[in-house]
Amino acid sequence: MKRKWKIAAAAVCVVFLVTVAYAATAGSRNDPLVTLGYLENIFSRQVESAVDQAVRGQEEQLRQDLDQAIEDWDEQVQNAIGEGGSGGSSNAVFQVVTLSRGQTLVGDVGCEVMLRIGSAACVSSGSPGLIDISAGSTLNNGQALETNHLYLVTISTRSVQATSDTVRVLVRGPYTISG
Repeated sequence: MKRKWKIAAAAVCVVFLVTVAYAATAGSRNDPLVTLGYLENIFSRQVESAVDQAVRGQEEQLRQDLDQAIEDWDEQVQNAIGEGGSGGSSNAVFQVVTLSRGQTLVGDVGCEVMLRIGSAACVSSGSPGLIDISAGSTLNNGQALETNHLYLVTISTRSVQATSDTVRVLVRGPYTISG
């Protein structure tokens, strides 16, 4: 009987040692602790979901920052241009202004004027009068504006005077009409 006990105890020890040896190799390259199926089907989907969520959050933050930057820029442009015109509420677009012979459109700095119909002349007390953006030149006192040329007021009090019965100009920026 003792011999059976010894054999049983030896068998239990051998099984225990084999189990310990097997457990020691778990997680090795030959016997991974995590299966490839788990990595492909579960873990990678969790990582993709977390990355997508982080990207959506950053995208929303960037969109808000961009919208705020655009609003700030628009406000700065409006402040730089100032409120202008007779009756116009937005300086972001051109307004059609009709002048009669002898009337004068006096632009503040930054005002843009384009002659569309009729004839008009530059009125200024000094040089340059208006900047002809289209031609890349200056227009001095008494010189006629050319149709469809864009003129820029760079010194306050520079003006455009109607020299025909009906004059239509496009205007963007601060101005007043006199006469």
